[in-house]
Amino acid sequence: MPKKERQGVVVSTKMDKTVVVKVATYDPHPKYKKIMETTTNYKAHDEQNQCEEGDVVRIIESKPSSRDKRWTVLSIVEKKK
Repeated sequence: MPKKERQGVVVSTKMDKTVVVKVATYDPHPKYKKIMETTTNYKAHDEQNQCEEGDVVRIIESKPSSRDKRWTVLSIVEKKK
């Protein structure tokens, strides 16, 4: 089974070697069919502390590195403007 990948925006870099990434998913409402946005925060491992708040990053599923971290930063798609 392939590892899951997500793309989102970094919202916090206050922890050492950890970033919080906000990922948005879009699904239709079951009854009204309006496209609804739901967001989820993931804690991801950032080995070099190279991410900044506002960066768009890709994260990949990995083995647990702490109690909350199950994702690793794969690459920075777009730096903060």
